[in-house]
Amino acid sequence: MIVACIPAYNEEKTIARVILQTQKHVDTVIVCDDGSTDLTGEIAQRLGAEVIHHEKNMGYGAALLSLFKKAKDLNADIVVTLDGDGQHNPTATQDVIKPLLEDKADIVLGSRFLEKNDHVPTYRRFGIKLLTRMSNGSLKKMTDAQCGFRAYNKKAMEKLQLFEEGMGISTEILRRASEQGLRVGEVSVHVSYKGAKTSTHNPLRHGLSVLSTVIRLVVEERPLFYLGIPGALMLIIGIGFAIWTVQLYTSVRYIVTNVALAAVTFTLIGTFTLFTAVTLYAIIRLTQKVRAERGN
Repeated sequence: MIVACIPAYNEEKTIARVILQTQKHVDTVIVCDDGSTDLTGEIAQRLGAEVIHHEKNMGYGAALLSLFKKAKDLNADIVVTLDGDGQHNPTATQDVIKPLLEDKADIVLGSRFLEKNDHVPTYRRFGIKLLTRMSNGSLKKMTDAQCGFRAYNKKAMEKLQLFEEGMGISTEILRRASEQGLRVGEVSVHVSYKGAKTSTHNPLRHGLSVLSTVIRLVVEERPLFYLGIPGALMLIIGIGFAIWTVQLYTSVRYIVTNVALAAVTFTLIGTFTLFTAVTLYAIIRLTQKVRAERGN
């Protein structure tokens, strides 16, 4: 069974066309009406799509999480995600799922940059490539890590454990896929911004959401390196200021406030950061052990 998942927020002008075109290429269409204040949900329901309603707007990631859960409940073999604003062409669904059908990938990303695409505005092209560079990190290099036109096989749906509720979920998916050894591929897709309502995804907010997700996931990968080392350095600096405070008091018989304050601040921050690093490392190792035991 091929299931299409469409997150939608106030897309009453485009959702009907997206659903009708998508229904030609999949078995079931699921729409997450993410707190819309217009007729998005009603239109989707009348057109035969299964509709998940969020009482309030919870974000792109939250919508995807609800859609993925419903798709798994339906026992979907392949899940395709695309936006409800009309920028993705549903007729390209067959191209996106082809690598899955040929067992060449577990996750397929639609890419706006595998081929020349002059329809992507310059500011968007710059932002997308910057976010993709940050998202890639040490992973296999993708050309477009932010496109919402994607496909997943059943193996990917079972293994991906996701938590992000904002735009950063696109990056989280790639990181989790790498952790689980899932094969990720790309196919060229055409994206049209003409007439598409994009104001709901503020570029700055989008970028900050992705950046915060990248930072969190990177820290999770190596907490002792990214938190432990800075924490240890700050603790050493704090101890140094504390020794200096004692030396000054011994010589002049009064506490130099600024030096003492620096000693307390660096010591507290360093201790807390180091403690966080060790705790996070222990939790991650325990989680990995549990996953390995379940896998066996």
